[in-house]
Amino acid sequence: QVQLTESGGGLVQAGGSLRLSCTASKRTVNQYTTGWFRQAPGKEREFVAAISWSGEETSVASSVKGRFTISRDANKITVYLQMNNLKPEDTAVYYCNKASGNMWPWGQGAQVTVSS
Repeated sequence: QVQLTESGGGLVQAGGSLRLSCTASKRTVNQYTTGWFRQAPGKEREFVAAISWSGEETSVASSVKGRFTISRDANKITVYLQMNNLKPEDTAVYYCNKASGNMWPWGQGAQVTVSS
């Protein structure tokens, strides 16, 4: 079973940047479109960004467009989320997983806290 590990979270001031990493335990993940999701306190988990297995196609939520960029490394096992110009409303736990279909087990996520 695939295990996902998110890292790179932290506390940052508004306007700052963070880079999240998502590492999978199996190479099979490079066959799937992979996404980043986030869940803020008291809210449902929401889609943030996705990248195709090839890395050639990406999509981002309108709320983060122009500020967040998703990418994956050459072996396509690690997926990154570069977050720039962070806002307090970006505060959430960030998770990675398949972008659709039967999800893999969720990892622990990476806490991102943006102070104003």
